[in-house]
Amino acid sequence: MRNYKVVDAFTTRPLLGNPVAVVLDSDGLNSEAMQAIARWTNLSETTFVLPPTTPDADYRLRIFTPGSELPFAGHPTLGSAHAILEAGLASPRNGKLMNGKLVQECGVGLVEIAVAGQGVDQVLTLSLPPATITPLSREDVDEIEAIIGAAVKREAPPAIVNVGPVWVIAELSSVEALLALKPDFARSAAFERRIGVTGITLFAQRGAGGPEIEVRTFAPSCGVYEDPVCGSGNGSIAVFRHARGLLPAAGARYEAAQGRCVGRDGKIFLSVDADGKVQVGGSCITTVNGTLAA
Repeated sequence: MRNYKVVDAFTTRPLLGNPVAVVLDSDGLNSEAMQAIARWTNLSETTFVLPPTTPDADYRLRIFTPGSELPFAGHPTLGSAHAILEAGLASPRNGKLMNGKLVQECGVGLVEIAVAGQGVDQVLTLSLPPATITPLSREDVDEIEAIIGAAVKREAPPAIVNVGPVWVIAELSSVEALLALKPDFARSAAFERRIGVTGITLFAQRGAGGPEIEVRTFAPSCGVYEDPVCGSGNGSIAVFRHARGLLPAAGARYEAAQGRCVGRDGKIFLSVDADGKVQVGGSCITTVNGTLAA
């Protein structure tokens, strides 16, 4: 029996964020067993907590979708950090529960997670791994539009952003157009495999007041038709917006909303500095505590 939690990320209210299954004591599980558990939970990601291999990290994390392993992902990183703190498996490095940092070891290396506050007021913020941006061909942009059945804004050319997970990022003209999308998932999965990406993350500007942008993320090639609230996707949008001159050159802080089309209400806090370094933050809450017979 293994200790197990399901944590809702990017929300303070159960059932409205993006759930991640966290297996807290994963010693003895091989990759095949981890993949089988992730396939069984059928959540967008399931994580496995292991001892670190370096003293620079507090723990090691492996992250699986129902179909494959990821080197890094946003909401699993924050949700797992929440579960680890709650279970007492690690403490913020400065020894203060309400203010400090954790260091996660994962496929992309070491990821720092800032811890601020306590209980329902706690916010966890990760430093996004270094990103690379690759332009898309005109033909690939045409294919994206065919997949989603809508036009994207070409004055800010869509691109591939690699932060571990690899996202196609594009902007739509309105939130209404974004929320109305009904992608061709079979065609999207074939496109994702052909160009070697995790999925497609799209955004649109909202009106004044509340979150600045609305986001949707699709990854059918990974077994996830629509990710309710995607940390790495939102981080990749921040990278894209900075690179395309859509944010102030001196840096910016803003909030994003995601999940309305799948009955969620996720809120993500983003910050981008003048050098383009991105931080992704949010609240987390545990929705399931139990044991896993595996």
